[in-house]
This record gives sequence, C-alpha cells and structure tokens, in this order.
Amino acid sequence: MKLLFVCTGNTCRSPMAAAIARHLAAERGLPYVAAASAGVGAAVGAPASDGALLVALEHGVDLGDHRARQLTRELVDEADLVLAMGASHLERILQLGGEGKAHLLTDFAAGRPGGRHIGDPFGADLAEYRRTYAELETEVSRVLDRLAADPGARPR
Repeated sequence: MKLLFVCTGNTCRSPMAAAIARHLAAERGLPYVAAASAGVGAAVGAPASDGALLVALEHGVDLGDHRARQLTRELVDEADLVLAMGASHLERILQLGGEGKAHLLTDFAAGRPGGRHIGDPFGADLAEYRRTYAELETEVSRVLDRLAADPGARPR
C-alpha cells in the first residue's frame, strides 16, 4: 500500500505525515505500508522546515534527508491512496487523475466526509508545529487503523 501525503510546499505537513506513517507502520508491523509526500507548490529540493525537523526529532523521527518535490501525475498514478491536507490540495490531486483514491486526510481517517483541513504551521512557532504534529499523528494513526482493520478500505 503506497500512501502519498500532499500539502503546499512539502516542507512541513506532508513530510511529517509521511514520516509518522512510516514510523507507526514499522511499530505496528505493517510491512505493506509505504509512505511518501509531495507538494502542490513545492520549491523542489528544499529541506524540511526547521520547525518540522525539530518537532519530528522530539518524537524520534528524522526528517534530515527530506527534500521537497512537486506533485505530479506520475506520483498520483503510483500511489494507492493520496491524502490531502486541505481542499485545494485535493482539487489539484483530482486534476492529476486521483479520482477514486484521493481524500482529505481527516475524511479518510474518519471514514466519512467532514471537510476539515490540517492547518499549515509554516512560519509559526514551535508550539504550532507541535500541535500540527500531534494532529497528524492522530489522523495518520486512524488511517493505519482503518487500513489494518478493513482490507476493503484499502484502495486497489
């Protein structure tokens, strides 16, 4: 199962979400889960933001090797499930052929539509990054719970 997390710049939310997914999948013994990230407006090659790096390290997750990449049709095609941080990201994923496998992260995690986006901590203080990380950890955990419990929830 290839998960692709999508945000704007691919330096905060989506790399944290992908790293959280990899970390939790390893802890839970879910070898079929792979996670990556991309941004709809990425500065290709940019590292994770300082806040994302620091907060991830506080949780034992290393984003030091992360480099931003632009969302492409190929990345969408390769993914089994594409999870967007907000409605504008979801719209772009759909434009790139993600119909049927693209969702807002919070909608897929809940198993129903709700339309809640994950706020962007870019440029904020560490407290905001910590809040965002905790929110992502909760939502990604719910995604993995859903995938592990219900094979029918896994896109084909």
